[in-house]
Amino acid sequence: MAERTVLLEHHGTPSPPARTGGLAIGLLRTARPRQWVKNLLVVAAPAAAGRLFTPHALTRLTLVFVLFTACAAAVYLINDARDAAADRAHPVKRHRPVAAGQVPVRVAYTAGGVLAVLGPALAAWLSSPVTAALLTAYLGMQLAYCVSLKHVLVVDLVVVTTGFLMRAMIGGLALGIPLSRWFLITTGFGALFMVAAKRYSEAVQPAGRAGATRGLLTEYTTGYLRFVWQLAAGVAVLGYCLWALEGGGAHGAGLLPWRQLSMVAFILAVLRYAVFADRGTAGEPEDVVLRDRPLALIALVWLAMYGLAVVNR
Repeated sequence: MAERTVLLEHHGTPSPPARTGGLAIGLLRTARPRQWVKNLLVVAAPAAAGRLFTPHALTRLTLVFVLFTACAAAVYLINDARDAAADRAHPVKRHRPVAAGQVPVRVAYTAGGVLAVLGPALAAWLSSPVTAALLTAYLGMQLAYCVSLKHVLVVDLVVVTTGFLMRAMIGGLALGIPLSRWFLITTGFGALFMVAAKRYSEAVQPAGRAGATRGLLTEYTTGYLRFVWQLAAGVAVLGYCLWALEGGGAHGAGLLPWRQLSMVAFILAVLRYAVFADRGTAGEPEDVVLRDRPLALIALVWLAMYGLAVVNR
């Protein structure tokens, strides 16, 4: 055993141990349940329009959430199947079910393909052609990213950002709600801020570049990624402030100008998130928010103010 260990140390990294659990568990893990929280962005546009809490809206948005989750899972399955060999050389990704052998590559491709077909098809049948078209565009863009776009500088950032923006758009489109310019600007650049901050964090981590499997991580400079997330944060704040001030000094039916006051919480949230971005510890956005209590509290205060602003407009 000692001789085998020495040989492994001198002749390469051992194959990753097979993960315990059945095939179904492996497929579920590959679908990234922790990432499903991102799909809650489907309620963003209806919430901004004050049309969230109606039976029709809740039913339609639940359906859209499930369909978008299925399409995102399809992308994860196909991506992990394509990257299985590279993931086995990564200190963390080698434990993913496909890379570890818990889910065969062929099964991952098949499951991903089935979900990719069912998602838009069910959207066209149960929701609307516009919803189906957006899901199809999302799948096409994300699969193109898996195949080639992740190797194109800047375009890779734009594609990931657009995926977040599509999540935020689809709820409004499913309910026929017009999407305001400020909503799109704030959401788009807010997403770019978090995506670039995550890339920057990956780039500055000592193990990030050594075991990188992400296409262009080694080609971006940390200075450039810092510039991108700082620029995106500034534009997102500007867009939100312009939305908040668009109503002038009118308070609506509320006692306080919640619309204008929500700017304070929004800016504080961006500044707090930027602390982690600057430190190089801004990984997954949901992890950043959940592990930092002050940021979570600021986010809750902003949500309350934003809700009051929408209700009292």
